Amino acid sequence: MTSHPEPALIHAYADGELDAANTVSLEAHLKTCPECRAQLDEIEAVRALMAAAPRTEASPELRGRIEAMLDAEVPKPARAGLFGHIASGRWASGALTGAIAASLALLVAAPQLTRSDTEDQLVQSHVRSLIAGHVVDIATSNRHVVKPWFNGRIDFAPPVPELAAQGFPLVGGRMDYIEDKPAAAIVYKRALHTINLFVRPAAGLSLPGASAVRHKGYSLVRWTNGGLEYWAVSDVDPNDLQLFRQAYQGATSAR
Repeated sequence: MTSHPEPALIHAYADGELDAANTVSLEAHLKTCPECRAQLDEIEAVRALMAAAPRTEASPELRGRIEAMLDAEVPKPARAGLFGHIASGRWASGALTGAIAASLALLVAAPQLTRSDTEDQLVQSHVRSLIAGHVVDIATSNRHVVKPWFNGRIDFAPPVPELAAQGFPLVGGRMDYIEDKPAAAIVYKRALHTINLFVRPAAGLSLPGASAVRHKGYSLVRWTNGGLEYWAVSDVDPNDLQLFRQAYQGATSAR
């Protein structure tokens, strides 16, 4: 390597996902490039801090306040005897208090991470497709070829609009896996940048609107529509990724 490698290569090396040829080349580069070495050291330092994050439980004072609040909400017994105690909710409140206290302890003990496992997997899948040279399984700019290619491979039908007129030419599609479940990856370009659009069935409540985040140097935009969840991932400028979302939604809603 005579120039600085892409950040994706360094992240993949830190994740142990780099192929042998690139590993040898990158390790040789790291020996002579203090800037890239510092970048790798920073990645490893962040991981070490996360692994060493202290695990603390809720204080007795906080537990006491929660239990007092629960006791205040429990209705008075309507009748005496065993059934009266059950109806009063005192037995249930004890179990509920324990469950809430246990859940609270888990929440407090969990590392304070701001990125989800889903975003990690999406970025890793995006980077892996670029590094492995396996961006698409079906390479074509014809949506009438890409869309039916997914038939029989997944049990949902992702829209595949052609967006070249809006500055996002279609490259093709491939199968991927997110959280151990199949997802469609529809690939577009923005100048020299690759945009992976991951599509899968939406789980749970689908809220309107879109959300955007930055994760490991990559932009991600998420939205839902028609029972499907969409994640666009790229190293393109965040504003361009929002333009892509708008173009995609505009093209699919017009059909």
